Amino acid sequence: MAGGRECGPRMQRPWSVYRASTLELSNEMIGLALAGNNQDPDEPVLEFSVACTDLLTPSLDRKPNSFVAVSCTTPPQPFWTKHAQTEIIEGTSNPIFLSSIAFFQESNINQQTQVKLAVYDVKDRSQGTMYMLGSALFPVKELLQEKSHKLELELRSAENQRVGSVAVAAWQMEERTDQRLSISRHPDGINRRTMLPVDESLAESMGVWIKYASLCKDTLLRSVFGGTMSRMYRFPTTDGNHLRVLEQMSESVLSLNVPRQFIKLLLEEDASRVCELEELGELSPCWENLRRQIVSQYQTIILTYQETLSDLNDYRGPSFKASTLKAERKLEFMPTNLHVQRMRVHDELGFEHTYDVVTVGAPAAHCQGFKNSGLRKLIQKFEEAKKHALSSSQSIVYIPQDVVRAKEIIAHINTLKTQVSYYAERLSRAAKDRSACGLERTLAILADKTRQLVTVCDCKLLASAIQALNAARPEYIASKASPSADSEQVVLRNDQDTLLAKWSGSNSRSSLQVDWHEEEWEKVWVNVDKSLECIIERVDKLLQKDQVPSDSSPGSTQTDLQGGAPRKGDGRAAFWINPGGVSQDSLSLPPPPSSSSSSSSSPLRPSSPSPSSLNARPPSPERDSHGSPGVEEAYPGEWSEALYPLLTTLTECVAMMSDTAKRSMVFLLMQDSAPTIAMDLSLQYRRDVVFCQTLTALICGFIIKLRNRLRDDGFLRQLHTIGLLAQFESLLSTYGEELAMLEDMSVGIMDLRNVTFKVTQATGNSAPDMLPIITGNRDGFNVRIPLPGTMFDVLPREIQSGMLLRVQPVHFNVGINEQQTLAEKFGDTSLQEIINLESLSRLNSYYEQFKEVLPEDCLPRSRSQTCLPELLRFLGQNVHARKNKNVDVLWQAAEICRRLNGVRFTSCKSAKDRTAMSVTLEQCLILQHEHGMAPQVFTQALDCMRSEGCRRENTVKNVGSRKYAFNSLQLKAFPKHYRPPDGTYGKVET
Repeated sequence: MAGGRECGPRMQRPWSVYRASTLELSNEMIGLALAGNNQDPDEPVLEFSVACTDLLTPSLDRKPNSFVAVSCTTPPQPFWTKHAQTEIIEGTSNPIFLSSIAFFQESNINQQTQVKLAVYDVKDRSQGTMYMLGSALFPVKELLQEKSHKLELELRSAENQRVGSVAVAAWQMEERTDQRLSISRHPDGINRRTMLPVDESLAESMGVWIKYASLCKDTLLRSVFGGTMSRMYRFPTTDGNHLRVLEQMSESVLSLNVPRQFIKLLLEEDASRVCELEELGELSPCWENLRRQIVSQYQTIILTYQETLSDLNDYRGPSFKASTLKAERKLEFMPTNLHVQRMRVHDELGFEHTYDVVTVGAPAAHCQGFKNSGLRKLIQKFEEAKKHALSSSQSIVYIPQDVVRAKEIIAHINTLKTQVSYYAERLSRAAKDRSACGLERTLAILADKTRQLVTVCDCKLLASAIQALNAARPEYIASKASPSADSEQVVLRNDQDTLLAKWSGSNSRSSLQVDWHEEEWEKVWVNVDKSLECIIERVDKLLQKDQVPSDSSPGSTQTDLQGGAPRKGDGRAAFWINPGGVSQDSLSLPPPPSSSSSSSSSPLRPSSPSPSSLNARPPSPERDSHGSPGVEEAYPGEWSEALYPLLTTLTECVAMMSDTAKRSMVFLLMQDSAPTIAMDLSLQYRRDVVFCQTLTALICGFIIKLRNRLRDDGFLRQLHTIGLLAQFESLLSTYGEELAMLEDMSVGIMDLRNVTFKVTQATGNSAPDMLPIITGNRDGFNVRIPLPGTMFDVLPREIQSGMLLRVQPVHFNVGINEQQTLAEKFGDTSLQEIINLESLSRLNSYYEQFKEVLPEDCLPRSRSQTCLPELLRFLGQNVHARKNKNVDVLWQAAEICRRLNGVRFTSCKSAKDRTAMSVTLEQCLILQHEHGMAPQVFTQALDCMRSEGCRRENTVKNVGSRKYAFNSLQLKAFPKHYRPPDGTYGKVET
């Protein structure tokens, strides 16, 4: 603001040296005054309020519009440094300023520091024209040694004329030195304000909580947030007391850290898909050309991700992306202007209340532009294009449920195959250690995981997909005499120059009858089941022979592990694989089938067994004991030798089944994506960009909410029972580019439903040890939040044990600018209505879940006389009402979110201007409704926060100017409470 300048001819007068009193202040007193409160590191070391009286202006018929600029210097520093200024108060000679002047520990002041108060009269706020009325000077030491910690100073003009007086009252000194329970009122205080001392025992009990919640000093929060700005205010209350308000704004290292992790996961996922396509094996020319096209598209997008990751790794700028860089390609995955806005209120009873809002530019793909609309319409266009492509394509048509199921099958197979291998190795170790308990326990888990895998593979979709993959082999010759008795005949052609697979009946792939192939696929997974039975029988026999005492009766191991529902493959003949590295004599197994002996037209080629071996049964322990000598007889007591060949066989059978199943599902997905692969990957890239920005904001909100409510048992119970409510507020118009931004943002927020959190104990106490770790893929991401041991220990058992914590995102939008006026008159507001209706439904559903499983005392207390059901009813009425710029929707949604222990997010295009209006209004509404701020100072407090608060500094961080990017014509279209004070806005870059 121009009012902050200290230049001009009137300011060039040399200042006389002010001599401090020779009376020395005790070291104890100075230490108390300037060391800060050890229990609250966010508390300033010195804070004072100022008020002026009898200000004189050259024009007697005009009252001044005044503010006080505060500068300081500490010897031997030879120059003055601008420290802070108050808000502007118009039309009075006796202004009382609400913004207090605070010196924090990093200010490095001491008792010799000189403070200069310069009072300015602003003639025109819009133009920033002003002149200095007068100034006064005092040393910190004088304020400290004054008994009441108050000073009355004369204001002198540049011509040394008296132009009024200024009163200085130190707040911190009174509260620290007068630790009494009674309220002491000072008749000579500024505006008869009440000084409320804090009970020492209460301060100590609250101190631990305050200390560990500090953005600047807390072990967890300082690892995630930094660059904290602070402002102090003193607001009068309706009962004659005052509220001490600390406003803070911090950026986050996660703005860079999360995108780096996220892009690495995308690279791994897409590289894995390329590998899966390559592992399909040899395909006929037509299918091979299709695969090459898809792989080429993936390689192009992978290269783009690699370049972006390299750019982020090379980035050395600040840990937030300025609004001027929102369209910068190298930084497009970073959220725009991400900050945490915090308000801490110290009320008349000495209690602290903390309110946090995450502010972020609307998550959108600015770099890719908005000419072709945003994600919502692009997704619709993609689905329409896919339907059209598939209807005119010669490739097989799969219904959407099949595609979703195929992805699930691949994920399950990957997980279960790894788990089976792991527990097979554990079982081998238990056998080597001759641990009967370990053997039984591990075998139970191995049996469970193996049968889960068999269940996944016992699927008609898999059988038909395997048939389709085999039909795509070069040597495949489609049989005209298909053994299917169904009227829906399949005709498969695999010529050199065409790709055709049409069904004469329904397009639904799952309706096909391929029994002739299902039987052979069934033999593959039945072999897995049979090999598991052999292991169970062998373990049971080993335990009986060794006569190991057990809680169960003899033979119970086999009975328990084989119990359950009857399996489809029971009693069937099964092909048996003989691991090549094991002696055939010791195992009494048939020789392994040769791959060359398989028929070239075998449906299971290349990994299928020869037809002659499909009916061979796996060896049973009974036959082994009555035929050739068993392993346990040849090597008495060597359990591992007895189980090794059986475990190897199981592992190989599982590998063959899993690989066959996975390849068939990959082929199914390849067929489904082929017609629209270029459009698909382009859309996915945009969705990745938007989701990454949204995810980063969510992680910041989750961390700060968890930290603030770490000792709130009700919140923690709610967190692990029904999940965290994440309420996004946006102020985007439904006109022009912002309509497309709103489309992007709404999809990014809904994608958060695929995110879960898990709280873990940090491995160390350094900052990197506290950073979140992201795992997963596009089907679902998990975020691990490490906590220091002392914090982790207070969590409930459910969260400590690794329970996945869900998120319920809701999104409410109300456009407030002049473009929204155009949309309401000439455009379309349907998207805003749809988004708000959808979120209203989800919010009501969340509250219904809460009422079903949790008591009301889990929720924070409120002074509001309106209960939550009533608030939700009012919100519903406003959402359904066709009222232009109905900001009541935003106010009520925000209050409901706070009352439901939710985390708040606020956005506009760049989170700089409209967002500043929203968060400052929300802060003042909270102060009035929850803490009794006097209503007559509401407007003054709102203007004070907007003119001298942290959000004004946010504009400087983004565009280098202390101006909000509004003009007077725009503001006429804004709702009244969203207009900044004169002089704080102008034409600047956004």
